[in-house]
Amino acid sequence: MTADWGEKSTAELMSRYVPKETGYDVPKDGWRICLAHEFKEKRKPFQAKDVSLSNVLGHIGLGIRYLKWWYKKTQVEKKAPFIDMFRAQPLRQIYGVPLGGIGGGTITRGWRGEFCRWQLNPGMYHYKTVVANQFTVCLRRDGLTVYQQVLSVERPPTLQGWNWGYCGEYAFYHALYPRAWTVYHLPGQNVTLTCRQVSPVIPHDYQDSSLPVAVFVWDIENKNDYPLDVSIMFTMVNGSGCKDDKGGGHWNEPFHLEKEGEAVSGVLLHHCTTVNPYTLCMAAREQPDREISHQTAFSPKGTCGGLWSDLIKDGRLDSPTGQCPPTPKGEKVAAALAVGCSVPAQGHNALEFCLAWDMPKIMFGSRERVHIRRYTRYFGTNGDAAPSLSHYALTHYRQWERSIDEWQQPILQDSSLPSWYKSALFNELYFVADGGTVWTELPEDSDVSGGVRTEDGGLPAQPAVVKEYGRFAYLEGQEYRMYNTYDVHFYASFALIMLWPKLALSLQYDIAGSVVQHDPTERLHLMSGRYSSVKAKNVVPHDIGDPDDEPWQRVNAYLIHDTADWKDLNLKFVLQVYRDFHLTQDTQYLQDMWPICQAVMESEMKFDLDGDGLIENSGYADQTYDGWAVTGPSAYCGGLWLASVCVMCKMARMVDSEEAYQRYRDILDRGSAAFDKLLWNGQYYNYDSSGRDLSNSVMSDQCAGHWFLRASGLGEGEYQEKIHSALKSVFDLNVMSFAGGQMGAVNGMRPEGVPDHSSVQSDEVWIGVVYGLAATMIYEGMRDEGMRTAEGCYRTVWERLGMAFQTPEAYCEKGIYRSLAYMRPLSIWAMQLALDSTTKPQPALSC
Repeated sequence: MTADWGEKSTAELMSRYVPKETGYDVPKDGWRICLAHEFKEKRKPFQAKDVSLSNVLGHIGLGIRYLKWWYKKTQVEKKAPFIDMFRAQPLRQIYGVPLGGIGGGTITRGWRGEFCRWQLNPGMYHYKTVVANQFTVCLRRDGLTVYQQVLSVERPPTLQGWNWGYCGEYAFYHALYPRAWTVYHLPGQNVTLTCRQVSPVIPHDYQDSSLPVAVFVWDIENKNDYPLDVSIMFTMVNGSGCKDDKGGGHWNEPFHLEKEGEAVSGVLLHHCTTVNPYTLCMAAREQPDREISHQTAFSPKGTCGGLWSDLIKDGRLDSPTGQCPPTPKGEKVAAALAVGCSVPAQGHNALEFCLAWDMPKIMFGSRERVHIRRYTRYFGTNGDAAPSLSHYALTHYRQWERSIDEWQQPILQDSSLPSWYKSALFNELYFVADGGTVWTELPEDSDVSGGVRTEDGGLPAQPAVVKEYGRFAYLEGQEYRMYNTYDVHFYASFALIMLWPKLALSLQYDIAGSVVQHDPTERLHLMSGRYSSVKAKNVVPHDIGDPDDEPWQRVNAYLIHDTADWKDLNLKFVLQVYRDFHLTQDTQYLQDMWPICQAVMESEMKFDLDGDGLIENSGYADQTYDGWAVTGPSAYCGGLWLASVCVMCKMARMVDSEEAYQRYRDILDRGSAAFDKLLWNGQYYNYDSSGRDLSNSVMSDQCAGHWFLRASGLGEGEYQEKIHSALKSVFDLNVMSFAGGQMGAVNGMRPEGVPDHSSVQSDEVWIGVVYGLAATMIYEGMRDEGMRTAEGCYRTVWERLGMAFQTPEAYCEKGIYRSLAYMRPLSIWAMQLALDSTTKPQPALSC
């Protein structure tokens, strides 16, 4: 991969942009694309039919059991399976920066301007473009309208009374999460509009970051020698494109709110469903030189010429007073808000809009209990907060932007960092808000560890950090709907612990609370075909539940393996506990977690079958690569085990337990010797120690345990030569010998330089694993190799495959991808931690 290749791929996205206009204060770094761009490659999602014959034959029982489970879930229970192998989402190359803060639901506005992905009901998505949700511009000169255009490149079959088909070659989109800019040059008008989209996603801010709001600032540049009157109209349907939009009983009303010397006005769209009702709010800030007008209700079907004519007549809307009647069943209703101003010759002016949504109380699919969203701590639970939310957003967004700039500018201004990395680092963060995320208050009757108190190895019923900062959960992926999937969170957690550490600790307390609990309910596990308990004691759960059921109440929604098979989950818990302490220095957290870490390590000891200090695998290597068969100790689990024992030594000293220290030190010494003897081949660590034909495959993630030690301030100087050699082998084989070195690191590679095709996952590239691998390389002085490795993923996902704001779990060299919009790529923040650590030297600590 060369710099020329990178520049060419970036330029390709903007190759059809005609004007020279660069927009109003649009940043240099970010993801930029012309609205006329078409992606050449159209990939298909991985589905059951894509499993190779050899893998089918090896998993016939699993296939039959899954099919039975899928049929029961979809046809009998009428629910959406949390992994649907038969109805994977097709690739739509349209998504942009999602709207909204963290945990209150999200609405995605595509890079062409569509409102096209909705997650208002917690954790459940639908992918419907609502055609009537648009911005329209009206230009007037000397009292006459000279130009009126929907700012959309679409030509829909409905709303034919509107002027559609804006030429995409005259506009571009620029994303730098949590903001986005769309620049429209109006052909023949000598006017450029820049729409800046701002959401309150602010590191270390636990109030405003929870708000379900977004602000649109329209900067208007008039390059003419005469003034213009400019109006922007915002239209919105009461609903989100679901069938319940026609359910009847929805209604709109205008509002005006004045407080603290500032006034806002707009329209409230009350969506009155039986479960999870909500209110959408379109608002603008009142100012002396702005004219705000609205249309409380219009029908978003037919030609809708009346609304268009109303605006074109005088640049404003004329609405009857009062609320509209509730919609009859089968009908939809929409509303419009217009704001106008004068723009002087060769001058500039700006207009502001806010979109807010208020769904304060939520129920998940089981409808067993009501949960209260975090933002209600500041705006109440009555469902009447939309006006106040919009008022707050319109009067505080400038402060949000200052905070965002203070956070981002040191990285953006670092000339040693490549532009693609700056885009990837911030834009991949979209998943923190748009990962089906819920952030709720801890109910008064909650007990995070099910009655097991500290003196019995448990936790306080309501740990202080959870009570103060609430409960946080995000999905493994928008298609893999399991909350806080722990093996994947291991990678993604870097974004939380670096940017919202209190949420990271809260999540850990929830996981720790479930560790000490036991659920003896027998359940069929699809992989093995045997029945076993839902949750064994002293074992980390795979996840905390399915949004179509009741998260936090019933852990481990995953049905592929028995809980006891997840050898890596306990290890990942221990490693995260120490890393989190290292980065936060929260001694209470360490004290609370120490007995639970001891308990989960004890449960791992049974896998040390021959007493050599190294755990062994049987059947499947670990959760992360389920389906990739392994026998005996493996590089991945073995490395995680030794790293976990290492941090247990450190924690034992910190809690003054010399006995525990000596015990873990002995295990570490014996296990390290066995690990090297069984797995080191002189160049890298073999995949496993079984001696079978594929045992010497090169696993891209073989140094994961060492990576976490380095992220925790440990590991420097230990096994340095071997780690460096292993990383060099991965770079030479998994990166440079795969796809011309331009697609990142494939999971498994044969030493002769061809991908390992022995499982569904071994010949995939996992973007989140690649970012973690790149971080490991940076720690070990291989910064150029690390950057080159990660760049291949960014260029592939964001520039070649059109997967912006839906980075998948995996892709293969050709043809397919798997699981769009996935949690693990948040691990790119591990690269930033590594860069920070190498530029700001810290004392080297060993185990």
